Amino acid sequence: MDILLEYSDLLLGGLKITFYLLVISFIFGFIFAIAVALARLSKFKLIAYPAFLFTSVIRGTPLLVQIYIYYYGLGAAFSQMPWIRSSFLWSYLRDGFWYVAIALIVSTAAYLGEVIRGGLLAVPKGEIEAARAFGMTSTKTLFRVSLPRALYQLAPTLAGETVLLLKSTALASTIAVVDLLGAANQVRSITFEIYKPLLLVAAIYIIITYIIELCFAQVEKRIPVRS
Repeated sequence: MDILLEYSDLLLGGLKITFYLLVISFIFGFIFAIAVALARLSKFKLIAYPAFLFTSVIRGTPLLVQIYIYYYGLGAAFSQMPWIRSSFLWSYLRDGFWYVAIALIVSTAAYLGEVIRGGLLAVPKGEIEAARAFGMTSTKTLFRVSLPRALYQLAPTLAGETVLLLKSTALASTIAVVDLLGAANQVRSITFEIYKPLLLVAAIYIIITYIIELCFAQVEKRIPVRS
């Protein structure tokens, strides 16, 4: 325990990176996922088919491979562009954090997009017809009836997907981003303590998972949807 206290700053820094990755990826991934779901439900093939292709490719390839493609592929390409290296963008594009964040956002959008699409399809048609009868436009019907109902039904699933996203943030350590697991690995390499850092990380992930599930349970109670 003394060793963990000695390196608490390193571990707290890693926890902060993990938290940032989780929040950024979920917020932007969720917004992107709604767009993907609506595109998948579009009657226009030029919109629906690219969305289908996007979800198929992203869900069909390992997340770690995607991270490597972004970091070692795009990152290497950007490093060869003088106009990027001399711009303010380079301070971001040389940081592996943003490549992991982009990979997680894209992955979240693909998975949640399909989940939300299924939720929208499960909304009773009677509720949609009633909303139209009250004079609501398609946009108002979507945001006041269909989407809240779908999210209410999908709250447990969304909680599970968020927990999976939390676990996926651990892949950041594979490209030298010092997230929580990366910090624990550094402590292990310095102190040669194998189990203590890993057990601490496992306990922290369990606590965060509990908080995520608790938050979604509270959100589910507050969504104004009646059965």
